[in-house]
Amino acid sequence: MGTALEASPGERLRTLRDLLGLTGSALANMSGVSPTWISNVERGEREATEGKLRMIAESTETPLRFFYVAPSSVPLDSLRFRKMSTAKRTVTRRVTALYQEGFRVTEDITSSTRYPVPPLPYTTENELDDEAIEHLAEQTRVALRLAPDKPIPHLTRALERSGIAVAPLVLPDPNGETASTTNKHFGMSYWAGIGEHALVAYFPGPSGDRDRFTLAHELGHLVLHTFRPHAADPEGEANRFAGAFLVPYERAKEELTDRLTLENYARRKATWGVSIQALIMRAGAVGNLSESRKRSLYVQISQRGWRKEEPVEVGREHPLLLWTLLTREYGPRPYLPASDQLAIQPTILRSLAPEPNRPTDRPAPEAGNVVSLGDRRQPRPALQVL
Repeated sequence: MGTALEASPGERLRTLRDLLGLTGSALANMSGVSPTWISNVERGEREATEGKLRMIAESTETPLRFFYVAPSSVPLDSLRFRKMSTAKRTVTRRVTALYQEGFRVTEDITSSTRYPVPPLPYTTENELDDEAIEHLAEQTRVALRLAPDKPIPHLTRALERSGIAVAPLVLPDPNGETASTTNKHFGMSYWAGIGEHALVAYFPGPSGDRDRFTLAHELGHLVLHTFRPHAADPEGEANRFAGAFLVPYERAKEELTDRLTLENYARRKATWGVSIQALIMRAGAVGNLSESRKRSLYVQISQRGWRKEEPVEVGREHPLLLWTLLTREYGPRPYLPASDQLAIQPTILRSLAPEPNRPTDRPAPEAGNVVSLGDRRQPRPALQVL
């Protein structure tokens, strides 16, 4: 993964502000350290003193070790985003800092517990056509030990069993401990390659099918772009991979015909855990829909108000791997003891590795309109693999 950078307290101080969403003035008010001192240390114009760093650490409930730990080794030009073009740059900077800290912590946890690394396929070809992407999606199913032609019951667990850590991303609210999700960002991922660890992170969205597509999209980045970092259209390729991975070619060719109505697509959504709109795109990708038929279906979707809220709610999936590894190392209440060892604020660690089965603040869906594709209870995993 390359040589890790040495720790710089000034850089780490800036990272902490990004993580918490704090301005220099806000951090100064919290800690009692002058904003000028904070600014000078961050710019490298002044040496950080342990006394003032301790004041900042205590006021933000951050382990002092945070300022002295080496940063993540994730190269920024290899970090993949799934976000809207209108996403704010300040939020993207915060998201990047959170992901890099998440990767650093994930690498520590999985390495110390000797959790297996992912056996993913990859490609080095300069150009990839649709057939090549379909083939790589098939190979990925094999690598993840998934049936070649069936729906994936729990995509998150399939990734975790294969050695790919999955983490929800939430940005701490600077006004308190409540976590605020970010809009216009969907997911991020990084894999250094053969024999290395990987992390797929996502922002929990309003629907389980959107989260599943984000995870499949980020998986596509790992397979398609780890050794092709300068692909001409990485987002388009990852989208095509996601469709091919979630709904394999032969089944898509057989089931997603040009005779389907939107009601038929809704039933297919219940089977595959993929949105109606993504299924229409998949039907087009396998050659079953003309452009005029696709446009007609999208017009109908708009008329019914389904662009933002489709019928048939797919059950939400929840990561388990990082929480399981934490509890094995640090006990049933791992956040405080682990935060000092891993040099990360407990609130951020809790957001990256949430305790399973915690209640959410989302309203419960109406009975009869939910597909529990991803919320089935899973047995406690064995030590080697989830």
